[in-house]
Amino acid sequence: MRAAIAGLLAGTCFLQTRADLPDPTEAWALLAAGVALALLATFGRRPLALRRPAMKLPLLLLAGAICGFAWASLLAQQRLATALPLEAEGRDIDLVGIVDSLPQRFERGVRFHFRIEQAATTAALPPRIALSWYASDEDQAGMRAIAPGERWQLRARLRRPHGNANPHGFDYEAWLLEQNVRATGYVRPGNAALGGNRRLQSFVPNFSTLVERSRALLRDRIMTALEGKPYSAIVVALVIGDQRDISPGDWKVFTATGVGHLISISGLHITMIAGLFASAVLFLWRRSFFTRAQLPLLLPAQKAAALAGALCALLYVLLSGFGVPAQRTLYMLAVVALALWCGRAAQVSHVLALALGLVLLVDPWAVLWPGFWLSFGAVAVILYAGSGQARSLGPAGGWRASLRAAVRTQWAISIGLVPLSLLLFSQVSLVSPLANAVAIPVVSFIVTPLALAGSVLPAPLSGAVLMLAHQALAWLAALLTWLSTLPGAVWSAPAPDWWMFFAALAGLCWMLAPRGWPWRSAGLLVWLPLLLKQPLAPAAGVNMIAFDVGQGTAVLIETAGHRLLYDTGPWYTPEADGGSRVILPYLKARGIDYLDTVVVSHNDNDHSGGALSVLGQVRVGRMLSSLDEASPVVRAAAIHSPCRAGQRWDWDGVRFEMLHPDDAEYQRGGRPNGRSCTLKLSFGAHSILLPGDIEAPQEARLLSAMPRKLRANVLLVPHHGSGTSSTQAFLDAVQPQLAIFQVGYRNRYRHPKAEVVERYGRMQVQRLRTDETGAVQLAVGQDITVETWRQQHARYWQGR
Repeated sequence: MRAAIAGLLAGTCFLQTRADLPDPTEAWALLAAGVALALLATFGRRPLALRRPAMKLPLLLLAGAICGFAWASLLAQQRLATALPLEAEGRDIDLVGIVDSLPQRFERGVRFHFRIEQAATTAALPPRIALSWYASDEDQAGMRAIAPGERWQLRARLRRPHGNANPHGFDYEAWLLEQNVRATGYVRPGNAALGGNRRLQSFVPNFSTLVERSRALLRDRIMTALEGKPYSAIVVALVIGDQRDISPGDWKVFTATGVGHLISISGLHITMIAGLFASAVLFLWRRSFFTRAQLPLLLPAQKAAALAGALCALLYVLLSGFGVPAQRTLYMLAVVALALWCGRAAQVSHVLALALGLVLLVDPWAVLWPGFWLSFGAVAVILYAGSGQARSLGPAGGWRASLRAAVRTQWAISIGLVPLSLLLFSQVSLVSPLANAVAIPVVSFIVTPLALAGSVLPAPLSGAVLMLAHQALAWLAALLTWLSTLPGAVWSAPAPDWWMFFAALAGLCWMLAPRGWPWRSAGLLVWLPLLLKQPLAPAAGVNMIAFDVGQGTAVLIETAGHRLLYDTGPWYTPEADGGSRVILPYLKARGIDYLDTVVVSHNDNDHSGGALSVLGQVRVGRMLSSLDEASPVVRAAAIHSPCRAGQRWDWDGVRFEMLHPDDAEYQRGGRPNGRSCTLKLSFGAHSILLPGDIEAPQEARLLSAMPRKLRANVLLVPHHGSGTSSTQAFLDAVQPQLAIFQVGYRNRYRHPKAEVVERYGRMQVQRLRTDETGAVQLAVGQDITVETWRQQHARYWQGR
């Protein structure tokens, strides 16, 4: 069984790397073949060569892989079949449907999932969509009161799932597919003829809405009791698993100390609560709830306790939002309860394998997210370090034996997850063992029980209990904050190559081998390539990546020994921007913690919006910008100089020269676009021009002052291809071979303008748009090579 499920995992993972899905007929045929092969390997009469146990294992692996690939393909085909028609994009459509998720309220509005029941269109709309409702005077009251399970009439404008596509970035399109959300959009002013945007029914009862309404009521109860408290969102996360309101600053501390796994409904919490409930039922059932019912004669107390514990775990997992760690724990507890009910002993490795198989069958996209690998990886490490057997620590061992076992387990997890943490996050918390030694008992045995009790007790008792939980959490947060600021609290390294990762896994198995295994510490030597890997850089010339940040600009330039960031992307929300969402994850995965120069071309949100995030997380040698000295971005820079025409420097044989603005441009004032820092870099016969958001007047001045310096092979299109830039005279002077349009998908400015795109086309210029190609990567040496992320990393769900 374990071999078949390992194959199931491999086949599922393989499908999630494919650019296309097999035909449904082919997928069904593959599934049938895989099932037949598994049955043959397990039960069928086999030739003599296949009767040997050594042949059964690879057959089961192969059968599992075929089934995993085929099953995941069939589920993907089913999800993708409900795509939003192209003709429905960008149109206002009147909808009637049910709020199908826990709403997320933010500064400017609310986000929620919406299950469509009726639509005023002939187009076939997907059944489930994600909507944002932004604040307006007309709809503000209704927007703030929206709750799960309500039926609403809304006018919405929809678009197909689309997210930024960058190396080491979050795949929003894959996440939407996993959530079965096949369109996104926003609420528009309502149709007056139909009564506007309005609630039609306060609650539509069904299983899903009942669960989500219960979660909403618990959240509101906690937030009301802890109004204004800094860690109220963490209490909510521990009770209902909703982590969306936890601040980025808190997440930074939890990540640095390695306790992020506790700030949710984790497997440990579910097991603890289910175990406590099962123990209570066992105690009461044996005593027939202090009645004369003789309940143990009707059903053994152990079976009643197992059933009660499993049902309690199911209820808690439903409240948690059904995340992967919660699923894994639920399935493992269910298998143990079933084995106890049937009077059979369950080997722990089999229980874990069954839980893994169930997760893959229900949610084959789970393998795309770190939580899946960390959840199952942690349990696998514990089983391997304990020789794969669950050991009882009963009274004979005493508290010292329990403490030794806890220390061994924490040690195994701490080192066991290092390779996986470096692969997924490019960092490892060195203070994690100490932080977890304190945080696990505090969160699991004090904060979580108090939070759960406070969320269901009657007022005013509930408020007092929730305040106790919050106070304990505040004391713990103070300790974790101090630990996170210690020198060397976090070890960072570039994301390892695959051979480094698997070599480290082999070394890990050697180190965690049972006592008596020779030279166990020698396994650490195999980790050296993983731990000592250095960021890659071009041997000569220039590497450049134009990030896909939506409607904005962010470009990283690398030479053999230096790095320059040109613009930092847009500001999205108070919690997110192009720096935190796109640039910093890329730099972290590359192991880059220092930028020689950051250029912020001008003071527009789509160019400077991520600057504070970058300056707060990465060491920066100097900053050049056209921003005012009073700007918060300028004040955050250690060294700042205004960018001026004539500035030039050489890095590793690459010439950098600032062409604009000059002193006269600063004195003119006007829109920030006109003062965009225009940078040209040259290597040999090749050059790249980064003009920011300059417009026709600035292009004309550059043509007048330095027409020969404008010549470049690669041009980052001025002002995202607006109608006020890229004049014919300017393009004649630049003579680009490649033009990169950094634009957002279906952006409100309608950039790039069709006439501008056509202007480049008439000159036979290769045109790349980041909303279509994702990030664009260039390598400039003897020649210029171009790669686009969506082509290089094509997946079957992209653009669908």
